[in-house]
Amino acid sequence: MAREFAIGFKTLNDEITVDELPIEGTIPPWLEGTLVRNGPAKFEFGKRRYNTWLDGMAMLNKFSFNGGTVSYANKYIQSNTLKENSKADAIKVAEFATDPCRNIFQRVHSMFFPKFTDNTSVNIANIADKFVAMTETSIPIEFDTETMATLAHMDYTGKVKGQLTTAHPQYDFEQNEIYNYTTNMFVVSHYNIYRLPQGAKERILVSSIPVLEPSYMHSFGMTDNYIILAEFPLVVYPAVLLIGFSLLDRPFIENYSWRPQKGTNFHVVRKSDGKVVGKYNTDPFFAFHHINAFEIGDNIVLDISAFEDNRIIQELFLDRLCGEEPDVLSWAEFRRYHIPLHGGKVSYESISNQTIELPRINYRHYNAKPYNHAYGISYMKNRPGDWYNQLVKINIEQKEALVWHEAHCYPGEPVFVPTPDATREDDGVILSVVLNAQESLSFLLVLDAQTFTELGRATVPLALPFGFHGQFLPLITPP
Repeated sequence: MAREFAIGFKTLNDEITVDELPIEGTIPPWLEGTLVRNGPAKFEFGKRRYNTWLDGMAMLNKFSFNGGTVSYANKYIQSNTLKENSKADAIKVAEFATDPCRNIFQRVHSMFFPKFTDNTSVNIANIADKFVAMTETSIPIEFDTETMATLAHMDYTGKVKGQLTTAHPQYDFEQNEIYNYTTNMFVVSHYNIYRLPQGAKERILVSSIPVLEPSYMHSFGMTDNYIILAEFPLVVYPAVLLIGFSLLDRPFIENYSWRPQKGTNFHVVRKSDGKVVGKYNTDPFFAFHHINAFEIGDNIVLDISAFEDNRIIQELFLDRLCGEEPDVLSWAEFRRYHIPLHGGKVSYESISNQTIELPRINYRHYNAKPYNHAYGISYMKNRPGDWYNQLVKINIEQKEALVWHEAHCYPGEPVFVPTPDATREDDGVILSVVLNAQESLSFLLVLDAQTFTELGRATVPLALPFGFHGQFLPLITPP
């Protein structure tokens, strides 16, 4: 028998609109706006299933708040990938860990004319005054925040090359600019860091770092003055990627190799002039998500959800997640790295005895600055083989944690929304979409961010697949 949380990895075919969800408790009347969540919701075409959670087709879920009520709507992103796969009722476009079945002629053709997925299932962002869904290829898709309708692909301008990027751009609210980077695969590859003034589509190159074996990096860090790339020893040589991806039908991520002897390198780049101020080596580790970063004198403090190695990628394969045998997830440790810019050894300390993933903070007011509270999903050590089954709030200074947990419930990423008159970092609420596996339905949970106690919940008449990231829309438009 599959574990109860496996329903969170089941295809959802229904697209619905509910004008007012039933509510238990109270939704704060000051909470006005829209939470949009992004994530995979279709996991097979024809008789073939995707290999991993990360590969499923993107669906948007919208929760709108008005005077203490909550409405809901969901809709698939009508990407070219979804359309092509649906027409053939087969997987025709390669994803992170799933490759289409191709004959030798199709493989050779793909070597010269590679096709990149536009399945934008990872995150939501506001770019060029447009709301877009993003993934790790440079093909964001604009959508209508009212109807959730897919509009068009966003075409950047500017001469910044790269096939791979992150779905986690960083916002510099003081300069009103967005930062991100692309990896341009070639004989000598480059990490191309760029900035994008808010409202503009022209990417401006900040710095280009040459590299022979590019690393897989899902996100990056930023302080007031620096960009930090954490280059993990999960690397690929571009020729190996091309041959494996095109000729051997080896999925994208399976062309990468774990080489712990390389350690992890922190590339620190000054934002003002693009100068690489240093490359700082430390022991090997892997991560998907940075939490925050800031400066103290001549040192950078960088917080990250760190795994000992890259095993977590294999642990997210669907046959392991939905199988009968318990499979313990790797532990993501809340690590605080100290990077001395003018010499000295990189060091780190463990901040919490709770694991943390999909981390969030009071981003608008504390990103790139000293802060004290982080929120994330977590799981209990005494539940081996379970999925992420609790929410955590970590007090960094005191190294203490508050926890929300309910039997048979599996929460998603916690999104922080501040109160209109907030005077403290944690004045606000936490929004999380929770799957109740026993009742086969989901609900939007609203917690008081200070006490981490429940204020209310709005129930959706569907079991929503587990998502990745979302945004409360008013917060992602700088004033």
